[in-house]
Amino acid sequence: MSPTRHPQAATRFELIVIGCSLGGMHALEKILCALPAEFDTPIAIAQHRHKNSDGGLVEFFRRSCKVRVMDADDKQWIEPGTVYFAPADYHLLVEKGEFSLSVDEQVHHSRPSIDVLFESAADAYGAALIGVVLTGANDDGAAGVRRIKSRGGLVVAQDPRTAEAPAMPDAAIATGAVDQVLPLEHIGPFLVERSQLAIHS
Repeated sequence: MSPTRHPQAATRFELIVIGCSLGGMHALEKILCALPAEFDTPIAIAQHRHKNSDGGLVEFFRRSCKVRVMDADDKQWIEPGTVYFAPADYHLLVEKGEFSLSVDEQVHHSRPSIDVLFESAADAYGAALIGVVLTGANDDGAAGVRRIKSRGGLVVAQDPRTAEAPAMPDAAIATGAVDQVLPLEHIGPFLVERSQLAIHS
């Protein structure tokens, strides 16, 4: 698979949003552990997980990755160099510079929903947003990547051939809104490169 379109390299990206479901733990480990400690662009993640899951997800990445990792909180300011997970059983929404949490109805049988995160972030950050769709077993995120693209953002999908569950990246790619289709091991280095381009532009 080859990339379709991409914004100019001079774009200064202010936020990265990532969505994943089945197989997401492994995929996120590959990506987040590839980020250096000085990686500056904040990341917000919607990972489908059971509503009663504890803080083990965040603790795992705190131990294994160089970047700062935490569960997002309601009305929390978005800080550089930090990875935020949507808490279990909450939708994570983005306003400019700030998160909010919601217990609205599930979307695609999920809370957190990838579409909810992506669509709110697209409205808040426009062309300064990167959206990444990883492995998963349904089409959550497809509507979200359309919104990101319509607002001028950059959309990346994991190559379905490298995904434990290809349905989610397949659905994103089928929208025609994906700029880059990358093997899993290339996504972390790509995000580092885009962040560095922004710093030096």
